[in-house]
Amino acid sequence: MLRAVHRASLFKNQLRSTPIAPALRTMSTDLSTYKFNHTMLRVKDPQASLKFYRDTLGMSLVNKWDFEEDKFSLYFLAYDSEGATEGGKPWSDREGILELTHNHGTENDPDFKPHNGNSDPRGFGHICISVDNIQAACERLEKAGVKFQKRLTDGRQKDIAFALDPDNYWVEIIGQPQKANVAETDLKNYRFNHTMIRVKDPRASLKFYTEQLGMEVVRKKVFDEAKFTLYFLAYTHGAGVPADDGRTNPVADREGILELTHNHGTESDPNFTPYHTGNDEPKGYGHIAISVDNIEAACKRFEENGVTFKKKLTDGRMNNIAFMLDPDGYWIEVIPKELAKE
Repeated sequence: MLRAVHRASLFKNQLRSTPIAPALRTMSTDLSTYKFNHTMLRVKDPQASLKFYRDTLGMSLVNKWDFEEDKFSLYFLAYDSEGATEGGKPWSDREGILELTHNHGTENDPDFKPHNGNSDPRGFGHICISVDNIQAACERLEKAGVKFQKRLTDGRQKDIAFALDPDNYWVEIIGQPQKANVAETDLKNYRFNHTMIRVKDPRASLKFYTEQLGMEVVRKKVFDEAKFTLYFLAYTHGAGVPADDGRTNPVADREGILELTHNHGTESDPNFTPYHTGNDEPKGYGHIAISVDNIEAACKRFEENGVTFKKKLTDGRMNNIAFMLDPDGYWIEVIPKELAKE
């Protein structure tokens, strides 16, 4: 398992001064190899967040960087046990990672509070953990003192719950149908299933994520009465799109899924206020990240296709990462898969 903790100086050297090998410059990029690598959230107190995600939800710290000069730290967590979907793989060449960003000093600032995206201004919605026995898993969380936005017994949907992390980010809890009969819940079966963001125009968003990023729609749920639709996208890596009977979630045991939530009518509303991306005040959610086979070729293709960049490879000192913008202005980090190997 990957357990090494990198120093900030090593990371900065990787990003700022590592040249791209000449042979890579002539290579093309293959969208089918891309991975939905991580989701970034800003946190107030990293020790409280680590206790929650590591000790309570069973994730492992697979990487950490400290930027003492710039006064922030990055913590990368994932399910990394022997039975995990991506367990033991290099951190930049896997899916299902949660990045926690801590700006030093916020833990002692009584006025600092990350914005969870579910009160105005809205944008980001939640992350989701899938579990084996959802009843047993939720009972375990309650016994551990975890607060809930929605318990299994609340409302009409009795098959999902929403827990709250130490910063009040929503963590959806769903069950894995194929493991529903296990007698007790086992953290080794848990998965970081998906990340949800709200979008204005699903046609524009689906076009971007499928045509530009190479993801596929693996599930769709329409709620006509409540007037919203959920689109689930992922990299299938040749496995194809699973059959969906509309009742049992066919991708609950997966990691690396992006959920787009569309409230009907926003796409044609001239007075619609753009969704909050989390990178202006009030800050909270930061970005998702994809890892690619050849970052120079990938970014060249994005640029040729007219994708808007927040930061190009050639901008600033970090020459091994880029940030793009999706149709709603959400940030998407692009990293090379080999970053963990340099």
